[in-house]
Order: sequence, then C-alpha cells, then structure tokens
Amino acid sequence: MLSGEARYWKKIKGGELAAFLAGIAAERRLVPEALAFVCIGTDRSTGDALGPLVGSRLAAAGYPRVIGTLELPCDASNLPQRLAEIPPTCTVIAIDACLGQALSVGLFQVSNQPLSPGKSVGKVLPPVGDYTIAAIVNADGPKQYTILQTTSLRRVMVMAEEIVAAVQAAFPLAAIRER
Repeated sequence: MLSGEARYWKKIKGGELAAFLAGIAAERRLVPEALAFVCIGTDRSTGDALGPLVGSRLAAAGYPRVIGTLELPCDASNLPQRLAEIPPTCTVIAIDACLGQALSVGLFQVSNQPLSPGKSVGKVLPPVGDYTIAAIVNADGPKQYTILQTTSLRRVMVMAEEIVAAVQAAFPLAAIRER
C-alpha cells in the first residue's frame, strides 16, 4: 500500500476484478517481474481449492512468480516457508477463498491490505500480501470445514477463471516479455 493511501475492503463482481488489478498496476507503476501472486488453499477441500486452481492457471500461462498451485500448494501447513520464497521487493497479491454472507456468495472481497488466511476456520496464520482478492465461495455458518468441503466445485472454478482472466487483462504477459 502506498503511504497516504486510504485503506479499504470492498465487495465487487468478477467483471470488476480487472479494473481493481489495473488500478494496482497504475498506482504502483509495477514492474511485472516484481509482482508475486500468493494463491492460498488446498485441493483437499472443494471450497478451499480456489487458490491452487488460480495459481496453477497463472503458472501455466507463464507468470513468473506464483506461489501456491495444485502441485505445490500454499496452505496452513507450509505458509511461513512459502512466504519466505518471495523477494522483499515484490508487490504481493494474495488470493484465497472465503466464506461470507449468503447474499455475497459469488462476489469478491478486495483490499489494499493483507489477507488473513484461515480466519474463517479459526486458524491464526501470518498476514499475506499488499493486496487481497478473497472469493466468497459459500455462506458462512457454524461448521466452516463442512461448508468448505461441500461448496460447489462449479462455483469455485468459475470464480477462479474470473480471477485468472482479470490478471491476464491487467498484467498481460506480452508486457512482461517486452521488458
């Protein structure tokens, strides 16, 4: 976050993600090589697979710094070690699934503040990122683990695709390759 910039958390639709990311690119005057995507989650839970799905797609597309894929997840078991892989000069965009209000399911919670991974299931983990994209994949309730396990895979995949498309629009690989 830039000094003097107001902190915010807001809910947006998938179609607004590219503008959110383009705003980051413009504010920070990002050098693409100094951008890291930390995609948090595990493929062992349908609802929590969003991060690794996004990470796998971004890595396959050729983005240079992606932490958290289906092959090498970034989850509660290894988060501190995986965060240590990020050079300190990188701007970090944290991507994760979350639970929210029933009317917010399908929206994205975005912020210019770090993500608090595992918060919805009562875990205390280090904050992640300079910016956050949290996909609201299901409604919160008394049994968060069960809710994440029974979340619609289709919803998770659609939301993952919306994030990947927004990243590709805001940070096109052609711009990375030209530098």
